[in-house]
Amino acid sequence: MLALTSIWTTILLAAAVALGPMATDMYLPALPQIGSDFGAGTDQVQLTLSLYVVGFAIAQLICGPLADRFGRKPVMIGGMVLFAVASIGCALASSIESLQMFRFLQALGGSAGPVLGRAIVRDVYQPRDAAKILAMLGGMMALAPAIAPTFGGLIVAHMDWHWIFTVMAGYALIMIAIIAIGIPEPLSQNNRQPFRLGSLLRNYRKVSADMTFVGYTLTSAAIYGGIFAFLSGSAFVLIDVLGVAPEHFGLYTAVTAGGYLLGNMTSIRLTNQLHPDQVLLYGLVTTVAAGMAMALLAWNQIYSPWAVILPQTLFMVGTGMVLPQTMAGALANHPTMAGSASALLGFIQMSAAATAGALVGHLHDGTPLVMASIIATCGALGLLGYLLMVQRYPAQSFEAQAAAE
Repeated sequence: MLALTSIWTTILLAAAVALGPMATDMYLPALPQIGSDFGAGTDQVQLTLSLYVVGFAIAQLICGPLADRFGRKPVMIGGMVLFAVASIGCALASSIESLQMFRFLQALGGSAGPVLGRAIVRDVYQPRDAAKILAMLGGMMALAPAIAPTFGGLIVAHMDWHWIFTVMAGYALIMIAIIAIGIPEPLSQNNRQPFRLGSLLRNYRKVSADMTFVGYTLTSAAIYGGIFAFLSGSAFVLIDVLGVAPEHFGLYTAVTAGGYLLGNMTSIRLTNQLHPDQVLLYGLVTTVAAGMAMALLAWNQIYSPWAVILPQTLFMVGTGMVLPQTMAGALANHPTMAGSASALLGFIQMSAAATAGALVGHLHDGTPLVMASIIATCGALGLLGYLLMVQRYPAQSFEAQAAAE
């Protein structure tokens, strides 16, 4: 097996964590076709994404504590087995309602990768080093939203959208084998927590009472809302409104993924020179500027794919700088219950994402304005969270490591 600090372990974790984004990004080009095949409206089709996010959020609350009790590997493998089975169910779905149900089940399994990927990083690294590793993880994960929509668009153009979910199932099965063979269990017996309702509630109460956790988590959740506002609306805006061919849709979203990768690389570089919260602030200012630019272009009826993609790419640059710092900051004070803290962080992030996505689907008016306005609002809320909470309750371990260097 690989050493936990090996770069190959980080790559394998990135591949496991990428299961979540792949399940959202790969089928985006198929959303209009799914609506046409099932005779479903935009809001019903968008619900397949929102239900996935809701299931993802709920499952994390159980997945994290289970991993704190039984270890990271068995829970991650079990989640991926459920993901694979549910993906086959999605591929065989005969109605929009059955697709929605299997997407929910798919999310219950898919949540294991991101939750436990973050927890494993916290198990192995100190908080400031964890921010760097999470940025590396995010950079590798950027390949998923870069490749998945393009691949999904090609499948839609030349085959059938059902095959997208068959590919997802195959990917999950491959990851199960790799994790079982290649990654050692990172959670020591001494740090395992009892899996009892009283203990779970105490852990969640302790984490949620930590103002440092609350500040970084709310800031992160706002930016997640902006990401999912784009994911929910981009296929309808780019394909239905702006006339982008489904097979080309992934090429546009790959540009935004490149922005996320650039942000991650910038984060890694700046964290070696600046305090993590300074990097976080620069990232948040970038997301606000990007969201406002997209909203202003839409308000002035400048309807072009690039009037959406270029501002969203800048938003993703900021996101790539924000998320590693907020995730490391949120988990910093909870080394012995990183699974529970990661689960609560993920639940709040995904709840914000589901809310933003549902708003885009419900309010979509046949123009880019609704999506752009929600993205801009999410960026502004993220900056507000930083100013009101993170500045008042910074991660002390960030401060301690900075003083030691």
